[in-house]
Amino acid sequence: MGDDGLGLVALEILRDSWNFQPDIELLDGGTWGMNLLPQIESAERVLLLDAIKAGAAPGTVVVLERDEVPRFFSTKLSPHQIDMREVLALAELRGNLPEHLVAIGLQPEVVEMSTELSATLRNNLDSLVDRVVEQLRDWGHEARRDETR
Repeated sequence: MGDDGLGLVALEILRDSWNFQPDIELLDGGTWGMNLLPQIESAERVLLLDAIKAGAAPGTVVVLERDEVPRFFSTKLSPHQIDMREVLALAELRGNLPEHLVAIGLQPEVVEMSTELSATLRNNLDSLVDRVVEQLRDWGHEARRDETR
């Protein structure tokens, strides 16, 4: 869905271009549904990457702190429709939502059938990755650019 694929693209850049200490786990949670619940509940900190509609100009870096991150249960036609909001809501209901939860993303420009990000989001990927690395460092994690790649 065009810019909605931002999280996967950013995750790939982080995997390919950065080195993190072993306690950092990079996961594609977009299709895991409730299978992601144990990872979230056992984590000390969770950083989510995604396109975030915040009413800002397209390509703007958006940061949502724990209480600003949407989480709720909604009516679904199928259990396959479970998304991150439901996973976070269940973790919170069970008293296991990590205290340190941040969502970082870019305001999308185009959310329609497409296999590519808009030029606006592609041009702002470095800003997003820089903000992710900054957040990890603020939490005390090492992050080094991999100069060999």
